[in-house]
Amino acid sequence: MAQVLPGIRVLDLGSFITAPYAAMLLAEMGADVVKVEKPVTGDPFRAFGSGLYSSHFQAHNRNKRSLALDYTKASGAAALDKLVADADVVLVNVRPGVQEKLGVGYERLNALNPRLVYCAITGYGATGPYADRPAYDNVGQALSGWLSMFHEGTDARVAGPAVSDALTGLYAAMGILGALVERGNTGKGRKVEVSMLEATIAFATEPLGKLFANGIPVPHYSRAASSQSFIVTCGDGNRIGLHLSSPEKFWRGLLKAISQEELAQKYPDRASRVQRYDELAVDLAAVFATKPRDYWLPLLEQNDVPFAPERRLEELREDPQVKHLDVFYDMTHPQYGKVSAAHRPVRYDGDNHSNFLPPPALGEHTREVLAQAGLSPSDIKKLADEGVI
Repeated sequence: MAQVLPGIRVLDLGSFITAPYAAMLLAEMGADVVKVEKPVTGDPFRAFGSGLYSSHFQAHNRNKRSLALDYTKASGAAALDKLVADADVVLVNVRPGVQEKLGVGYERLNALNPRLVYCAITGYGATGPYADRPAYDNVGQALSGWLSMFHEGTDARVAGPAVSDALTGLYAAMGILGALVERGNTGKGRKVEVSMLEATIAFATEPLGKLFANGIPVPHYSRAASSQSFIVTCGDGNRIGLHLSSPEKFWRGLLKAISQEELAQKYPDRASRVQRYDELAVDLAAVFATKPRDYWLPLLEQNDVPFAPERRLEELREDPQVKHLDVFYDMTHPQYGKVSAAHRPVRYDGDNHSNFLPPPALGEHTREVLAQAGLSPSDIKKLADEGVI
């Protein structure tokens, strides 16, 4: 299996999503990621369910080894220092200043290892009026403007998975990779800082570009109108996603597929379709509601329309294209049984496999990792006797 980060040692001192997800992305590229956790409880995500192996934890901690180590105690800190001295990357995701209180601040670790790439993830950045506030995913979505583009009305419920958390992890992994490349030339590490607020703002590049260019707020369905995107419900209740974009041929192909060429008179050009998006959506919905989805799919394909049947997560494994791409894999953890996940989305020379290790049990690799760091069996026993591991 293709691994492009062999020999890169990552210490994941994070919890919940942002830092663990960034570390997992590096692990999927072949880095040796050691997840450093509190003894007994570990990452709080472990207990989001019964036991210490929740689906939340599994989702963000594949391909890692677990070291259960209390580095707030002197002997634990000394053991962690040995690991830091030989590490390439350290990740933390806490409020500004907390890492120093825990003894894992940038200045101290950089003094131990000047080649270290140190990644600090925060909610709002290292400084500023909000810096000390607690931050989780929906806070990042709300403040960044992201949530305003996907939620209207007074319903207090928020749909969908974590967005700000995942984006922050992606940007953190990107920043780390850039610093590692630079280190190959300079021999020196970097302090990489990523905030949830900045990451989510950065991902809204298109709506921000439109706002800055036009100087007016972006309407709720602006992107869908300009890209001619629709989600239509068929007669059997199943849905189809359409994205006609700007080429005229796709509009013409759609009209032919649904036998509604007269709509070309009602909407004679792209500008009219964009301006009257709401009206066009109603017209298309009425047509697709007359037949089941399986009736429409071959017609759309025959006429080269950009479309896809809407899949639910539980349907993905059986989709022909998903199966062809070999997206999913199953592994067996010796204690917890089967673990299923998606391979990395990046292929190297055609290889997307990233099923190296299942998510670890708490402390599963403690003695192994400490021995590799140079601790003797008696040293490790002493740490165990002290309750540090």
